[in-house]
Amino acid sequence: MSLPNQRVIPALRITDDVLSKAYYVEKLGFSVEWEHRFEPHFPVFMSICRDGMRLYLTQHSGDCEPGGLVHFVVEDVAALYKELQERGAVVRVAPNDDLGFLCMTVQDPDGNQLCFMEPPPNHPSDS
Repeated sequence: MSLPNQRVIPALRITDDVLSKAYYVEKLGFSVEWEHRFEPHFPVFMSICRDGMRLYLTQHSGDCEPGGLVHFVVEDVAALYKELQERGAVVRVAPNDDLGFLCMTVQDPDGNQLCFMEPPPNHPSDS
């Protein structure tokens, strides 16, 4: 059995599944892998992914609180920034290297932040 590259899947709390799904799919380019509800009108728990990055989005109040922060390592922050602008996403913190590496931050409708960062060229990779 081969393990996936991403071995931890963060969960972010959402309050409106229709609004959040539209934001993550249309503005950030994620795809919905699956959705689960115990009953038709119960809270949703879903898995979304994009380019090997996976998140769980949950409406279940006991899972976590809105306002989380997740960091993703991507190959090209500038290219992603351009794509997200073309999709109409609001980038909360434009690409910068204030931390010693290129990064940018977007914020979803519930205040969760996604920081996309590009490791420095001489950064050792984890194996």
